[in-house]
Amino acid sequence: MAGKGASGKTGAKQQSMIKLLALDLDGTTLNSNGEIPYANRAAIRAAEERGVLVTIATGRRFRDARPIALDLALNAPLICHNGALIKYADSQETVACDLLSTETSYEIVRVGKQFGGDALVSTDPHQNGTLLYDRISDDNIPLKKYLRWSETLHGGEAGREGVMHVPSLEDILHKQEIVHISFSGNCAPMIELEETLREELGDNVTLLATIYPTLDFTLLDILPPEASKGHGVAKLAELHGLTHESVMTMGDNFNDLEMLEYAGTAVVMGNADAKLLDREDFYSTLSNNENGVAAAIERFILNV
Repeated sequence: MAGKGASGKTGAKQQSMIKLLALDLDGTTLNSNGEIPYANRAAIRAAEERGVLVTIATGRRFRDARPIALDLALNAPLICHNGALIKYADSQETVACDLLSTETSYEIVRVGKQFGGDALVSTDPHQNGTLLYDRISDDNIPLKKYLRWSETLHGGEAGREGVMHVPSLEDILHKQEIVHISFSGNCAPMIELEETLREELGDNVTLLATIYPTLDFTLLDILPPEASKGHGVAKLAELHGLTHESVMTMGDNFNDLEMLEYAGTAVVMGNADAKLLDREDFYSTLSNNENGVAAAIERFILNV
């Protein structure tokens, strides 16, 4: 296993080789309180001053990631929805967007409801983004908490515009541009839903399950077929004429795996799963509560 303090495989990249830095958000750039430590802020700013493009690559939707990007004044567009949407935080200009087809979206919602899951449909990708839902189960406490958090984050009318209740999703899907559908609920039915969608839709979708066993809660994200953080980072690098050797990525979870495998310099957080930390082709750094992002930037970009 690679050691602490941005250590690991030998032969660290020189600062001049890294031109694009893609950072996961939760569990990586943010500490466990959901805050950006000062050391991470300072290191990100220093990397940008060295001419490095810095982006966030997150599973969050654009509306939820945008405030953080604006706070950090990042100089590159955001990679959101696990790579399905690339978009500038300031101008909201869309760089690239993958969509689920209407037919596929209907099938996802139809099958998902058969398993008792609660659906969130992410629409309006070329603006600020809107979440649509038509029901929330009484026992889906994590989803209720997320919706309250989202409204608080955006505040007032903006929060209500960001999450909208509709009488029936099936009645409006044909009017929407859909970038992402998620289902959530108890673990057993959501895992069975994942297996069923994989059998029925195959290569027409990308499926990502995040399981919280202690809560008996699973979030199943259903995305366009080529969506992944790795695909998003590669697309952004290509737009800037960069090769993977000049890209550095940092993450802590398995939805970061493809972008870690793509990058010339891949750094895993100290709080990541042991299976990621055991990879000999990845470096490791300190945890998200120990300014691990700053430590890695200082080593691989700033040469401190």
